Amino acid sequence: MKADILAVGAHPDDIEIGMGGTIAKAAANGKTVVMAHLTKAELSSNGSVEERLKESAAAAKVLGAEKPLSYSFSDRGLLNERKEAIAALVKLIREVKPVHIFAPYHEDRHPDHGHCGEIVKEAFFSAGIKKYGEGESFKPEALYYYQINGLIKPDFAIDISAFMNQKYEALACFASQFQSGKNKVETPLTNGYLDDLRARDRLLGRETGVSSAEGFVSERLLLYPFPEKENKE
Repeated sequence: MKADILAVGAHPDDIEIGMGGTIAKAAANGKTVVMAHLTKAELSSNGSVEERLKESAAAAKVLGAEKPLSYSFSDRGLLNERKEAIAALVKLIREVKPVHIFAPYHEDRHPDHGHCGEIVKEAFFSAGIKKYGEGESFKPEALYYYQINGLIKPDFAIDISAFMNQKYEALACFASQFQSGKNKVETPLTNGYLDDLRARDRLLGRETGVSSAEGFVSERLLLYPFPEKENKE
């Protein structure tokens, strides 16, 4: 299977938070989206591994993406398994040959998100090296970073106005994470997190002149596609 987009996260729900609307939009336009979680979030304050797997599968279905790939690298221990995680992602990149790769941006309150972004950057580079690892080398066109927590100044934004409901329907699948209740541990996710996230999407939309948007940082300088006049000489 070949993918137009490969989105990688440290935990189930990372990708959906940062770019759920973009995934829904891509899928609606006939693009194949593969999502991969490096850990099963076994150290999460709420929800079991089994719950998270079911939730992420349900969310992917809502967004129109392929069923998520779930690796078993250690939650809060990605740096200890850095070499193995890079090798696994290089193998995946060479298999699905994505046009674009997305990973978490490093400015985030959760260290795992930044570590995941570093690992993806390494894999993005190494996948294009002919003598690295096994399989035929492949270099995607671009690596972009999505934001999970906080508010960064993005390099570009994607209009998700028509896909906001779909994004938050997918996030609602993660009841173990975003719903408070009896026998639940209070975390930043259970305390109005989705309301704040929706406000961020609307703020970014306002900045770009649309209703809602998701912001991204580019690994390299973007070239504006300025229309050029044909040279008739």
